[in-house]
Amino acid sequence: MRFLNTPSTDLTYSDVFLVPSRSDVASRLDVDLSSSDGTGTTIPLVVANMTAVTGKRMMETVARRGGLAVLPQDIPLPVVSNVTSWVKQRDLLFETPLTLTPQDTVIDALHLMSKRPHNAVLIIAGPEGDDGGAGTFVGLVRAADCADVDRFSSLRSVMHSNVVTIDAAPFDHVDHAAPFDSSAVAGLHDGALRDAFELLDAAGSDFAPVLRDGKVIGALTRTGALRSTIYRPAVDNTGALRVAAAVGINGDVQAKAIALLEAGVDTLVVDTAHGHQRKMIEAVQAVRRVADDARIVAGNVVSADGVRDLVAAGADIIKVGVGPGAMCTTRMQTAVGRPQFSAVHECAAAAGELGAAVWADGGVRYPRDVALALAAGASQVMIGSWFAGTYESPGDLNTDSEGRRYKESFGMASARAVQHRTQGDGAFDRARKGLFEEGISSSRMYLDPARPGVEDLLDLITAGLRSSMTYAGARNLAEFHRNAVVGVQSAAGYDEGRPLRTSW
Repeated sequence: MRFLNTPSTDLTYSDVFLVPSRSDVASRLDVDLSSSDGTGTTIPLVVANMTAVTGKRMMETVARRGGLAVLPQDIPLPVVSNVTSWVKQRDLLFETPLTLTPQDTVIDALHLMSKRPHNAVLIIAGPEGDDGGAGTFVGLVRAADCADVDRFSSLRSVMHSNVVTIDAAPFDHVDHAAPFDSSAVAGLHDGALRDAFELLDAAGSDFAPVLRDGKVIGALTRTGALRSTIYRPAVDNTGALRVAAAVGINGDVQAKAIALLEAGVDTLVVDTAHGHQRKMIEAVQAVRRVADDARIVAGNVVSADGVRDLVAAGADIIKVGVGPGAMCTTRMQTAVGRPQFSAVHECAAAAGELGAAVWADGGVRYPRDVALALAAGASQVMIGSWFAGTYESPGDLNTDSEGRRYKESFGMASARAVQHRTQGDGAFDRARKGLFEEGISSSRMYLDPARPGVEDLLDLITAGLRSSMTYAGARNLAEFHRNAVVGVQSAAGYDEGRPLRTSW
């Protein structure tokens, strides 16, 4: 990356722009978004380890599309183990459907429908539960079927049995004895995905259960069929979806790291707000001793010195960012932090000299910001609050007085997060720790009516990124960083680039 004009101060994303360069890249689909940092992702996006953002549905969905989600450090180990096992068993093409039985009620279905963008529940004559996959398909219930119906009516009375279904047989052509190649599998399935799309399109349906011998094994939407021809899942060497989890710097860090690895976690994120400190260095060293080939991410820092110390301790990837996140109040309370673009640029350069990588953590509001972070040298971009307002985030879906849907989000240094994290402490110690907060404890993250699911946001971000790369003449992320020409702009210059929703 080079600057078009020499900056005289530290910069954040809105301070800079990309200059178009000569390009031989003819199509957005000609670019490769895979990261080279060893985490196995095929799109350079990581979902932050925030309690209000990352859960099993988020992890499944994002990994299927090539990204990585990080479980927060305050989740109990048995839960981490269960979630990891569950995600590892998910299908690479089909999403996990919501399922109920004919004896369940309309209100049961309504409570589940808010967990998926398609607002559908499959009815199975088999084991109950919302994770599906085991029972014989007997019907389908959509949100419209539940309107103006007694909420305690059985689903048998509202379900539709004569619906379009997808046969799983055309997708059963994976040689499990061979080394897993997600790219080859995706290409192998393109024809079957096209046929499935055309079947749904001809039937005027946007959703269908996927069946094998009458048993539900997944669900597919028209848009999902399209996406599976564009995205490649992030998988481990056995062909299972990848999982990451965070560990703090307090307590027996090494024992927790061992437990996470035994649970099947692929990437360990050693995480604290101030990553350039002795306890962090000791924690990284402890994790490195037991991590074997697992990638270790450590942070957060904003300087080259911080990068060098954490890499020397054993980290493979350094998390960069202090204070840019939407839920973080660190800069306003402490004056500590650094404008994110300059922090990423400096830290990426230092990491590159040492054979390491950086993740840009926080501060992105638009696809342009993701592109700029990658142009500055980040191997991936970590996103939190932007993904909190989606169907896949763990929180309950609420509706405000104007009918707008939202989920609550909160910062991981807020009093609310500290309370969760210190549940094992005495009342006095918990109350005292609660006095020291550097984050927002409650914020409404509204679902975008046009893009209510995390996959919708992945489409938005990766489409913008692909286009940025074609402007820079880059076919992969390394070329993008090498070719990028960045200019410094005024606030008026940034404002000039914003679209107008109404005429002037």
